[in-house]
Amino acid sequence: MDKTLLPIRLVFIALCSAGGWLVCYTISEWDAFRALAVAIGFLIGVLVVLVDVLLKGFSLRGLSALTFGLFVGSLIAYMLSVSPLLSEGDPQVIYLVRLGLFLICTYLATVIALRGKDEFNLIIPYVRFVPHEVDVPLVVVDTSVLIDGRIARVCESGFLTSALVIPRFVLNELRAVADSNDPTKQARGRRGLEVLNELRKIKHLDIRITESEVTKREDVDAKLVFLAQSMRAKLLTTDYNLAKMAEFHGVPWLNFNTLARSLRPELMIGERIEVDLVKPGKEETQAVGFNEDGSMIVVNGGRGLIGRRVEVEIISVLPTAGGKMIFARHVAGTE
Repeated sequence: MDKTLLPIRLVFIALCSAGGWLVCYTISEWDAFRALAVAIGFLIGVLVVLVDVLLKGFSLRGLSALTFGLFVGSLIAYMLSVSPLLSEGDPQVIYLVRLGLFLICTYLATVIALRGKDEFNLIIPYVRFVPHEVDVPLVVVDTSVLIDGRIARVCESGFLTSALVIPRFVLNELRAVADSNDPTKQARGRRGLEVLNELRKIKHLDIRITESEVTKREDVDAKLVFLAQSMRAKLLTTDYNLAKMAEFHGVPWLNFNTLARSLRPELMIGERIEVDLVKPGKEETQAVGFNEDGSMIVVNGGRGLIGRRVEVEIISVLPTAGGKMIFARHVAGTE
C-alpha cells in the first residue's frame, strides 16, 4: 500500500506547487512572487500529506462515527441558536453565543460518537455485498474457542448452524499469542490460526468479522459480553469466568466442555463395552482404562492384559467430584 501511495503523494505535492505558480500567472500583480507562491503551494501539499500519514489508523468505521457526530452536533447547535433564548439581545453577543454553541456541540457530539463507535455501528451497520438473513441466530466466538480447536469439527458436522461472529480484537489477540516468545503460547496461537483457516474452508458456514477494538487486554471479556448482548447473540467460550460473567449479564452462553459432558453415554450395570487398558490400578489385580469419552474405568482382573483392548462388564458406577468412577470386570474368553 505504501509503494502505491508514494507516487500519488509526490504527484499531489507537485500539483500543489504548480497550483501556486498558476495563481501568480493568472494574477499579474503577483507575478513577482512566483517563487514564494510555489513554495507556499509545496508546503500546503506537504502539510496535507502529513495529515494523511497521521490519519493512517483512522478507519472507515471511525469516519462514519465522526460524520454522524458532526451532523448531530450541528443539528443541536442550530436548534439552540434558533430557539427563543437567543431571539433578542445584542447581535454581536448573539453571534458569539451561536458560534460557541456550534463549536461546543459539534465537539462533544463528535467525541461521544468516536468513543462509542462500536455501538454506533451496531445501530447503523454497514451495507455488505454478501447477503445475510436478518433472522439468522448469531454466536460470538472468543479466543479460547479458536485455540481449543473443537469448533472446526463441530461446525463441519453441521450441528452448529448459527452464524459465527468473530470480533477483530479476538483475531488481534490470537495473532499476538501466535507471535509470543513463549513456545507454549506460540503453539496455541498457531493452532488457533489453523482452526480459523479450517473454518473458512467450510462452505456452508457463515463467518462474520466484526470491526470492533479494545484498548486494554483486561477489557476483552467485557467487550465480548457487550457485543453478544447488543447483537442478541449467544457467547461461545471455554473460559469458565467469561461464561459466568455472561450469565450475570443475562447473555446465553455455550461451552464445548459442557457439551462433551452431556454427550457422555450413561453406562448401566451389566452393560458390556470394549476398553483399552493402559496402566495398573491400585489393587493387585486391577488395571485402568479409558472410555472413548475420556472417563476412567477400573477393571478387576485386568492387570495381565495391560496394553490390550478387552471387553469388560460394568459392575459399579460411583459419582465423584470429578465425574463418575466406573468399575468393571474382565469378561473371560474375549481377549
